[in-house]
Amino acid sequence: MQASGSSSRPDPLSLKVLKTASHKSLRSSSRGSITDREGKEIIQVGKLGEQVPIDLLQSLYLNDPRDAVETPSPPSTASGRSSPAFQPEVHHARVASAEHHWPRSISFTSTSTYPPVKKLSAKERKRVLVTGGAGFVGSHLVDRLMFCGHDVVVLDNFFSGSKTAISHWVGHPNFELVRADVVEPFLIEVDQIYHLACPASPKAYQANAVKTLKTNFMGTMNMLGLAKRVKARFLLSSTSEVYGSPKEHPQKEEYWGNVNPNGPRACYDEGKRVAEALTYGYMRQDGVDVRVARIFNCFGPRMNPNDGRLVSNFIVAALHNEPIEVYGDGSQTRSLMYIHDLVSGLMALMASDFSDPVNIGTEDELSVLGWAEKVRDTVWEMRQRGEIPDLRGEEKGKKCEIVFKDAVVDDPPRRRPDITRAREELAWEPRFPTDLGIEETIRYFAKTEAADLEN
Repeated sequence: MQASGSSSRPDPLSLKVLKTASHKSLRSSSRGSITDREGKEIIQVGKLGEQVPIDLLQSLYLNDPRDAVETPSPPSTASGRSSPAFQPEVHHARVASAEHHWPRSISFTSTSTYPPVKKLSAKERKRVLVTGGAGFVGSHLVDRLMFCGHDVVVLDNFFSGSKTAISHWVGHPNFELVRADVVEPFLIEVDQIYHLACPASPKAYQANAVKTLKTNFMGTMNMLGLAKRVKARFLLSSTSEVYGSPKEHPQKEEYWGNVNPNGPRACYDEGKRVAEALTYGYMRQDGVDVRVARIFNCFGPRMNPNDGRLVSNFIVAALHNEPIEVYGDGSQTRSLMYIHDLVSGLMALMASDFSDPVNIGTEDELSVLGWAEKVRDTVWEMRQRGEIPDLRGEEKGKKCEIVFKDAVVDDPPRRRPDITRAREELAWEPRFPTDLGIEETIRYFAKTEAADLEN
């Protein structure tokens, strides 16, 4: 278990934030404290020195955006002045328009305060560029970097990302949002580059295959060129898809893969493979300091409900009591990882001295049909306990059915990482139980889907 997971050594700011933050969280809305895979209470996430209270992270996506939330006063020092480590909060309220009587309308209201962030010295504070920072993974990474006190620049063209995912930081002095495309050259002075830009769901990357390939090749080349110019450390967000339909199980980093180079998934699979080749080409030829994370299936709040991914598809269907669609016979397996574990893994890899590819994922392997049944049953149990609403107003005792569709071309039959290298080189391993992550993601989608129905 990584040192970051220890709840016995919280830093002073984390304790102060825990006492002052007044947000709703999973801890207050569920049946007790959050515990990790070893049964230890999860108070904060991140490695020692970069720990962020889990309550604070949850407050950014579990709060109802329509709620008016009282802003806490900043903690005071012995002299009576506000602590410099505290930054106030921002709240974006979404309410139905009563003035214009539109059938579906939305209003956004923001204040001039923001979530609390650490105050770092100029020497400690890093300038970090996150490409694709408005996406699902990117927005959670941005939250963690901001809470840790770094200066963060998000570069995104919003092809699959959303401004609302990072709207709580817009205007903060440590944050900058740039609407641009990585396929075009971009100049900036930074210390680290997290290159996440690329649609990751099959529905999104197959919608424009050529664009996906250009993003993976030209976008990666531009960001590596930037890293070379400013001597920044570069982290490539690669994928388990580089292994294709693997003949080795579980998949180790040394495995070269089994990929169809001209199938419908090739634009993403081969795009990421060439992105890795470019990354190591710049390392060997130009001495660029690189890191490569091969990310396995990840899920959590802020997933796009319409992007066709396994967890979001199943949850949204179950919440609406609609049939859950499983492609093929459901025997293909997936290993699911909760978003907070992924972000901790990415940050641990960036901080390490290890430049070879590293698998970031969990060993919680289950068939797709098994995941569908787990999601359906979890939604039903939470509805029985009154923790989430019945969006269709039907009887609580009813469970949605599972239906089978034609198999997807080149769908990998098995997927599970060997994470020995991550354990040994990064002192990282997943902390969040998958069941806990599924429950929290269900709460998020229950909130957002209910809000959409009301408007």
